[in-house]
Amino acid sequence: MAQAGSAEAERLPLKTKLAFGVGSAAEMIALYSVSSYALLFYNQVLGVSAAWVGIAISLSLLADGLLEPVVGSLSDRTRSKLGRRHPWMFAAPVPIAIALFAVFSPPDGLSELALAVWCGVSVSCMRWAMTFYHTPHLALGGELSSSYLERSKVMAYNSFFTFVGGASMSYVSLTFFFPKTAQFHNGLLNPEPWNDFALAMSIALIAILMASAWFTRDRIPYLPKPAADTPKFTVREFFGDVAKAMTNVNYVWLLAGYFFLSMMLGLREGLRLYVYSFMWEISSSDMRLFIIGSFVGYVTAFLFAAKMHGRFDKKRTAIWSCLAYAIIPGTPTTLGLLGVLGPDTPFLLPILIAFATAGYAAVSILQISIMSALADIADENELKHGVRQEGILYSTRALAAKVDQAIGTALAGFVITLIAFPEKAQPGDVALGILHKLALWDGVLAAIPGVIAAACYGRYRISRQSYQATREALLKRRSEAMAEMGAAPNPLTGGVSPAPAE
Repeated sequence: MAQAGSAEAERLPLKTKLAFGVGSAAEMIALYSVSSYALLFYNQVLGVSAAWVGIAISLSLLADGLLEPVVGSLSDRTRSKLGRRHPWMFAAPVPIAIALFAVFSPPDGLSELALAVWCGVSVSCMRWAMTFYHTPHLALGGELSSSYLERSKVMAYNSFFTFVGGASMSYVSLTFFFPKTAQFHNGLLNPEPWNDFALAMSIALIAILMASAWFTRDRIPYLPKPAADTPKFTVREFFGDVAKAMTNVNYVWLLAGYFFLSMMLGLREGLRLYVYSFMWEISSSDMRLFIIGSFVGYVTAFLFAAKMHGRFDKKRTAIWSCLAYAIIPGTPTTLGLLGVLGPDTPFLLPILIAFATAGYAAVSILQISIMSALADIADENELKHGVRQEGILYSTRALAAKVDQAIGTALAGFVITLIAFPEKAQPGDVALGILHKLALWDGVLAAIPGVIAAACYGRYRISRQSYQATREALLKRRSEAMAEMGAAPNPLTGGVSPAPAE
């Protein structure tokens, strides 16, 4: 009965999970607007060299990645009436919106070089401002509950709303701001709507990000707080925080796995449009139908990830979902390499969407597993070092992903050059030998980093039983400390609840 009561107490309200998740939708609106549209806007609409824009955006990604651990350490050490995470979450939305508007609204009369600099600086500012929201927000998700499975459910909401943000931004922008016109067959090449698009996205960002912070503020009294003797942020303390995180072998293996996973993601994302356009000869209109696969895949993960963690544990779920994602998305191109599938195959599009659906489900389950596991690692680090490090743990994970995604994207460009893929090619005109090389990279060679990632996840050692032992040791330590203060550990998170007299 006591265990059942404890489990019930650790169950978060639906409102809290929705409010936390919706913040991820806004984060994706900002990041996806830049990653999908900035290159095209500056290159095709404003006439800036694609190489210059690519360098500007890559440098912004690197600069942002280096800031992530700093913000994580700052967030972990923050003391305020709004707790550790919410001060940053309330402060960041307006700067994010201003910077996003600036990305797509450069001043008139700038030279090509000045436009490239404007792009790099404004994108950097947007990413920096987003880091001050994104890192504390992820850390908040890791500490909303101390329950092994409830953490997985929280991260399932995060994963699902990530899809919602990207999909809704794409649909709204293409439908209401960049529709096909008599003058512009591709509405994205129309220079007129960009200011309106940027303004609308900026307003939506402020509203959604503020709502996420506002409707999770009632959890602040239950969240972990910095220990009374926690030093203020300094450069020395920052590197000490990173060192503490990196001494956890489970965290190191998760980082290593995420490194190889991101390499596979970057490579396949870079090759995807080439495969769709030239190997399968799919039209841009039909490409939009793949949103069906992503929707079904993310919903599947949302519904079943936590159940899989309960039945199979997070480690085995991560291993098998990683292997599935390494193999499934590349299976059609491998079959194309073997001559089983081709552009004339009956029902080719539904077949490809079915494989994409399974791939999206696998990668979403994997991401939920990793994010939930990071919260369990935070418990281990608190037991070992006496500090909560959700901020630094989630931030250094983000740094590894951003650096490696840049490597994967660069590798995709190297592959296109290596296989001598022709410029200004037309579907149906590319030599079969080149298409076979493209399929070999996308279907077979790209899977290798994914298999290595799965092997790294196999070295992860936290199980449900070890998690429970860690939680019991933490509660015992807190109970002994709080007994002298007239307070009791909070059953929701392991933090401190006010004494009844208060």
